[in-house]
Amino acid sequence: MSRQMKTDRRTGLLAPLRWVFWVSRRFNRVDFRGRTAVTSRLASLGIAFGVMALIAVMSVMNGFQMEYIEAILEVSSYHIQVRGLQDDADEARFASWCSEQPLVQCALPFYETRGLLVESEWGDEQAAVIRALPADVLGRDGGFRREMELVSGYFDLEADNAIVLGSTLARSLGAEVGSLITILASGGSADAPLFSPDRVFRVTGVFRTNYADINSAYCFISLDAAERLLGMGRNSRVLAVKLRDSNKDGRVAAQIKAAFPACQTEGWRDYNRAFFGALRVEKNVLMLMVILIFIVVAVNIYNAMCRMIYERRQDIAVLSALGGRRSHVEAVFSAKGLITGLTGALPGLVLGILLAKHMDRVFIALSKLQYYAQYAAAALFRPEDLPYVRENIMFSVFASVPARMQAGEVCAIFLFGVLSSLASSLLAGRKIIRLNVSELLRDE
Repeated sequence: MSRQMKTDRRTGLLAPLRWVFWVSRRFNRVDFRGRTAVTSRLASLGIAFGVMALIAVMSVMNGFQMEYIEAILEVSSYHIQVRGLQDDADEARFASWCSEQPLVQCALPFYETRGLLVESEWGDEQAAVIRALPADVLGRDGGFRREMELVSGYFDLEADNAIVLGSTLARSLGAEVGSLITILASGGSADAPLFSPDRVFRVTGVFRTNYADINSAYCFISLDAAERLLGMGRNSRVLAVKLRDSNKDGRVAAQIKAAFPACQTEGWRDYNRAFFGALRVEKNVLMLMVILIFIVVAVNIYNAMCRMIYERRQDIAVLSALGGRRSHVEAVFSAKGLITGLTGALPGLVLGILLAKHMDRVFIALSKLQYYAQYAAAALFRPEDLPYVRENIMFSVFASVPARMQAGEVCAIFLFGVLSSLASSLLAGRKIIRLNVSELLRDE
């Protein structure tokens, strides 16, 4: 008896859903054959292109931003900077503490100052950020080693007075491997003169990273050279902490502060607040602009559903007269909106992922298309300009940066595409409440 009651209850719960989807399927079959077929297909296409465009654009934006962020975190700002350790014993105790922490990858001392670099042969000068690191930094810091792309020479700080220059900085100085660089002016400390022609370094390597500002401003020397020639001492010494997960910087900083109360800590979010804030605003504005596609599509779906409800007011009246509840009739049109959203968002999801995976080919194809268009225009109207037609090098730069998809963003974009259609149909379905069934049947 109880089994029969459970079966009846389950059947009673599923019956309205079967009825809703059966009526909705019948309506869809008629709509895709009738005059509303174009509207339905355009709504699905709008959602598909919106989802595809938003996934591709956000993936490309993530690729560019992550290239910059990783270069900054691994080379420039590190994950956490620690200052205020009193002596070598405190520094040794801090290093021992870091080795016992599972979240800490490595901890390195460094000095940083600014100076005026002069190339000894040609006399070209350029201001630069001088970063002093341990000579074995490549062996101790895997992230730093990964971001360092050597253009020429070697990243060798063990030689006497060795210096490694960024690629743009070396070009500005006219320097190459073997050139002599004089740090003519330095803001090291009061123990070293501000101006001195005796601080001569030999270039052992030229590097580049994915962030142009590092290439144009940074050079690296050894800790020993900084202490000996630039007067850097304990007061200006900083400990750079690298984490296995950069998002845990706040947690590790709190642990460092608890274990070493006298020190000061600064995480990468605070160190680069202005830059990362600008990136966030840029990304949000771009997302808002693409989301306008969904808003336009949602308004079109709302208008189409309102027109459909008006055209089917007699059918709605008949369904209500036969015992269909208003909530069930509303659910019929909501189901149509859900189907419209799914038929648009699913293809858009697949196309967006495929487009993001092959974005390098897209940029190369756009480069070729622009080149041939310019070539054809020059050949028709200005043949004398044909030797000067070139491909846009920026497309090659864009193609070299891999697009990066984030699962959370992709899922949010897909759900937004589906929910925008569903919300439009739900708002339009509320007009059913205003229909008077008895008046409609009497008029018929």
